[in-house]
Amino acid sequence: MNNKVDVTWTGDMSFEADVNGFKLIIDADETVGGHNAGPRPKPLTLASLGGCTGMDVVSILKKMRVEPSWFNVEVEGELTEEHPKYYHKIHLTYMFKGENLDVEKLEKAVSLSQERYCGVSELLKKGAEITSKIVVL
Repeated sequence: MNNKVDVTWTGDMSFEADVNGFKLIIDADETVGGHNAGPRPKPLTLASLGGCTGMDVVSILKKMRVEPSWFNVEVEGELTEEHPKYYHKIHLTYMFKGENLDVEKLEKAVSLSQERYCGVSELLKKGAEITSKIVVL
């Protein structure tokens, strides 16, 4: 299976990405010639990781019959100081709310996502140290 994304320059530092038929504006801030009309490319990488692992965790927990009332993945990346700047450290915080959540099952779902199912995580860990923690609120 292949994926294709079209990214078209729309002027200055702005691009329009067509992702599965959805349009997304990518832009830079004013200090480097952009108009701050959309997110930057590097943080979108973190969003992709959060979405990928989040979907895995929800799917795995559903199979385990664990249904949190609220779930959030916070993804924080640390960039290198020299060019090309890339995320060399990424930390994920998996946050859950719900009644009688089984922490062992939450840990298992997160582990399965990170070690077996999340392709974005697999790609990023080739160049970054990825760590995580689970927080039950």
